[in-house]
Amino acid sequence: QVQLVESGGGLVQAGGSLRLSCAASGRTFSNYAMGWFRQAPGKEREFVAAISWSGSNTYYADSVKGRFTISRDNAKNTVYLQMNSLKPEDTAVYHCAACESGKPSKDYEYDYWGQGIQVTVSS
Repeated sequence: QVQLVESGGGLVQAGGSLRLSCAASGRTFSNYAMGWFRQAPGKEREFVAAISWSGSNTYYADSVKGRFTISRDNAKNTVYLQMNSLKPEDTAVYHCAACESGKPSKDYEYDYWGQGIQVTVSS
């Protein structure tokens, strides 16, 4: 089992920045690729970003490319999502997730999920 806890969400004005953190506990963190997904009210969950177990490979949704950066610190068992130039359409509940293998942009590949954290971007 892997437990994931997100932090760092909140309310920010358009154009602002937030950094989300996801702290992992349980099994060896470095065994897992990590991803961020988000779900806005009335919409399906969508892929945001992912990072390989070593951190050498990163993946982004087109909608966040150039604005968001995913990173990880295996010594701290933590994955981060730096979000810059935020837009109102980025408003959603953000979840981090862990997967052992598979396509990093597909939510069905992920084995463990955090409870989610709200990000609200005002216009």
